Amino acid sequence: MTIMTPAPIDQQEDEEMLVPHTDLAENNHQPMEVVAQPETANNTVESQPVEDPPSSRFTWRIDNFSRMNTKKLYSEVFVVGGYKWRVLIFPKGNNVDYLSMYLDVADSTSLPYGWSRYAQFSLAIVNQIQNKYSVRKDTQHQFNARESDWGFTSFMPLGELYDPSRGYLVNDTLIVEAEVLVRKIVDYWTYDSKKETGYVGLKNQGATCYMNSLLQTLYHIPYFRKAVYHMPTTENDMPSGSIPLALQSLFYKLQYSDTSVATKELTKSFGWDTYDSFMQHDVQELNRVLCEKLEDKMKGTVVEGTIQKLFEGHHMNYIECINVDYKSTRKESFYDLQLDVKGCRDVYASFDKYVEVERLEGDNKYQAEQYGLQDAKKGVLFIDFPPVLQLQLKRFEYDFMRDTMVKINDRYEFPLQLDLDRENGKYLSPDADRTVRNLYTLHSVLVHSGGVHGGHYYAFIRPTLSEQWYKFDDERVTKEDIKRALEEQYGGEEELPQTNPGFNNTPFKFTKYSNAYMLVYVRETDKDKIICNVDEKDIAEHLRERLKKEQEEKEHKKKEKAEAHLYTIIKVARDEDLVEQIGKDIYFDLVDHDKVRSFRVQKQMSLNLFKEEVAKEFGVPVQFQRYWLWAKRQNHTYRPNRPLMHVEEAQSVGQLREVSNKVHNAELKLFLEVELGLDLRPIAPPEKTKDDILLFIKLYDPEKEELRYVGRRFVKSTGKPSEIIKMLNEMAGYDPDEEIGLYEEIKFEPNVMCEPIDKKLTFRASQLEDGDIICFQKAPAIDSEEHVRYPDVPSYLEYVHNRQVVHFRSLDKPKEDDFCLEMSRLYTYDDVVERVAQQLGLDDPSKLRLTPHNCYSQQPKPQPIKYRGVDHLSDMLVHYNQTSDILYYEVLDIPLPELQGLKTLKVAFHHATKDEVVIHTIRLPKQSTVGDVLDDLKTKVEMSHPDAELRLLEVFYHKIYKVFPPTEKIESINDQYWTLRAEEIPDEEKNLGPHNRLIHVYHFTKDTAQNQMQIQNFGEPFFLVIHEGETLDEIKVRIQKKLQVPDDEFAKWKFAFFSLGRPEYLQDSDIVSSRFQRRDVYGAWEQYLGLEHIDNAPKRSYAANQNRHTFEKPVKIYN
Repeated sequence: MTIMTPAPIDQQEDEEMLVPHTDLAENNHQPMEVVAQPETANNTVESQPVEDPPSSRFTWRIDNFSRMNTKKLYSEVFVVGGYKWRVLIFPKGNNVDYLSMYLDVADSTSLPYGWSRYAQFSLAIVNQIQNKYSVRKDTQHQFNARESDWGFTSFMPLGELYDPSRGYLVNDTLIVEAEVLVRKIVDYWTYDSKKETGYVGLKNQGATCYMNSLLQTLYHIPYFRKAVYHMPTTENDMPSGSIPLALQSLFYKLQYSDTSVATKELTKSFGWDTYDSFMQHDVQELNRVLCEKLEDKMKGTVVEGTIQKLFEGHHMNYIECINVDYKSTRKESFYDLQLDVKGCRDVYASFDKYVEVERLEGDNKYQAEQYGLQDAKKGVLFIDFPPVLQLQLKRFEYDFMRDTMVKINDRYEFPLQLDLDRENGKYLSPDADRTVRNLYTLHSVLVHSGGVHGGHYYAFIRPTLSEQWYKFDDERVTKEDIKRALEEQYGGEEELPQTNPGFNNTPFKFTKYSNAYMLVYVRETDKDKIICNVDEKDIAEHLRERLKKEQEEKEHKKKEKAEAHLYTIIKVARDEDLVEQIGKDIYFDLVDHDKVRSFRVQKQMSLNLFKEEVAKEFGVPVQFQRYWLWAKRQNHTYRPNRPLMHVEEAQSVGQLREVSNKVHNAELKLFLEVELGLDLRPIAPPEKTKDDILLFIKLYDPEKEELRYVGRRFVKSTGKPSEIIKMLNEMAGYDPDEEIGLYEEIKFEPNVMCEPIDKKLTFRASQLEDGDIICFQKAPAIDSEEHVRYPDVPSYLEYVHNRQVVHFRSLDKPKEDDFCLEMSRLYTYDDVVERVAQQLGLDDPSKLRLTPHNCYSQQPKPQPIKYRGVDHLSDMLVHYNQTSDILYYEVLDIPLPELQGLKTLKVAFHHATKDEVVIHTIRLPKQSTVGDVLDDLKTKVEMSHPDAELRLLEVFYHKIYKVFPPTEKIESINDQYWTLRAEEIPDEEKNLGPHNRLIHVYHFTKDTAQNQMQIQNFGEPFFLVIHEGETLDEIKVRIQKKLQVPDDEFAKWKFAFFSLGRPEYLQDSDIVSSRFQRRDVYGAWEQYLGLEHIDNAPKRSYAANQNRHTFEKPVKIYN
């Protein structure tokens, strides 16, 4: 799904989002890639018109518009450029207060796989009083199966549309106009990357373009590819379980395949499920994790150390005292470098910033080992750079002001040649080897197009470092010029050409959302070694054999597919299949056609000729074969319908297939009737008259709970069931006079219909016909119901139809099956919990709580099932349009109905004098207040004195966000993400005078990695009373006493006043209260006194729930 970014607010013409009409909210369970800025300017190849493109205007009059009681409405179909189109409108808006309107491909569901078409179009609502006030909007789009409609969710406000005085609705008639211009495109699906460029792309698994762009970059470093080929693997390895083999296989296919290559084997070898493939991760993180994995797997092999040789460089972190002779250095290795984009115009400016010297002085002096606090210089210099230099551009940063991640789309230039020896080696440390020439040439540019919450990745690469660049965009590879690969990926702003020159002279600028995100440079002196020759002799023999075999199979399938129109598949079901399947694989109808013998034959072949093939296969002479056509009945059952006539047997199988199939289907399904003589050899089938009915017969045994097929028989339509009792008993092996019950199996979808047959009526009177099924059993004894579960055929079929094996897992261990139970989908809530309680040996089923399964994330759903909150087991297992077979259970200490009336809160109690925190679980009726929580807590905790008062705070990421009023209802309090903290209120806070202030005090550390300050709060935040005129020096005494910090430790602490995330360091003589005068900040936590020191406190386990946040999952490769 593609989202086009809305225009800025000052561009009044088109403020709304352009989106496919499918509402995002409805589809949020299916993660997709979101492309935030389509490259409309760049689609030059696709958009070239061929001759005069056809265009057309379509007018749609809608009468009684305001009385329309429908969510959406389609126009009639109109044809432009040989294609069928229609307009789609939402009269009351598509979840917005605007008319929503789209252009839709009318026949999208019946178009061939991979269809695509490109159109420029405008949609308009005509003003019937003054035409110049008509609302008209235009756009362009490449329509395909995923995006078969496109247009405007917020076309015009409903208020304006429905106002009769405005002229859009006259006599309750609305006039819609659509102008469509269809352009011929170089079809995305017929474009041959290999033919056009010599290279092939990688298929996208859902949101894996970030991985595809990285893999293409690594593949096009031939030295790396060679090393991967030389990793030892064996023919017994499976690609899905071996990262080296999966990568070898992928690289081999990229090198020798003619079409785009799938990455499923590789992601399986990572241990990823499909959900991981739908999670869009970070290229840099994947790069590091993949290289670490490969480095590990290369150990002890001929290619050990390749990753280090290619990508590892070293830098030196140093701190040098200014006034004394003391220097501290530390050598560190890197595989990639993170460069600042913000505030830097190009790569050189980023390197300048990287090695910038920071002065440690004043409050920020350096503690030198034997010299105490000293003024010093701190910085980084490079000892050596690697042959392949990977530069990660910091396009994503955390914005403290907005408390969110943002993407930096600023212009940032990068050169084709990068000289890191510039200005006399300013980036190099004194230990660097100056004989090595650090001149680099650009090999690849990885691009991110979109915003912070998603987007699309692709890569520009020049594989041999020639002048020619290529764009690798998932499946598609195109030749590109240097301007596309470099300048157009710098980011920044771009001016749109003016559509109305002279009308408005200010050009419209828009931010380019596509920009470089990672750069790969190759050192000139290592170029020949890195861009080496890689051919078949580098590839293990077993790998070549395996992949050639795969290729041959693929070619064979391709050939079959190409010739499919000449062939048809005939599926022949026989009595043997019915015996084999009924009661084991299937219970209803007669056969699963996917499990019977199938023949692939030319459509021209006559059936008589086909019979000879069958004779060879089954040993049934041609003259003894009789075939029946199957038919799908109105009740959705599928039964043999009639035998083929002699005239039909002379026809070709292609003609027969058309006779038998009303729907377009490549298969012909037949039932082969073979009659056996007394010696069990085939004989000629009996002549069939109109009076003969072919019945299929199943036998049910209630004791064994077993249903099986016992044969088929012809009966006369005028005959009665009572006349065939002896024959049925003989088929079952019963006494000839055994009393039996007969039933007709009528249908099983959506529910089972199986009814007793009256033995006294004729077969015709019972409406029995060819292909019908009779089920019989011994007549149920009066007392049999005592000891059998399903005494008759209908109850057994009902059970089979609704039975469901449910996998139960403990909510604590959501990945492991604990036990399985066979149940009926019709079980009530009580039936289900009773069975589970029985399994667990639990006396009270009401103490069980069940949680349903999310089929997409393969996790428990966040909300458990309420007590009797669903009617049946089937309701517990459904998730959107999928059915699961997993439920999670937990055993509660009190019955669920009682628990549902209560609110459970986890409260961390901080003792006033002891350094301890104890978590208490408080359960109270939902209508209780915070005061009730505190009263309950007082009965459980030890307080410093009996009259102490308690308060409840909301703490999140080491800041206090709220003090709860005692009267607040607890029902709305959420402790899932926040920590609830209870503590005694100190006496000094109870009687605050007019000149006293209660301030927030938080601990923090400052990370100045690469000269960028990041503030990290940690530890326990607290309140402090400060008095007017009190200096920092006086306050420090109280803080030290409160926190009981030793003198030598406390001497290193620094103190800063924070407002909106920015620190202002304080001197001992500063009056602290003067800083806390402002009242115009958003919340009290935005201003605080910060205590800067090292975080050396042990992490408390109760803070774990503070991490339950929707941050992106880290990339993990499990194998």
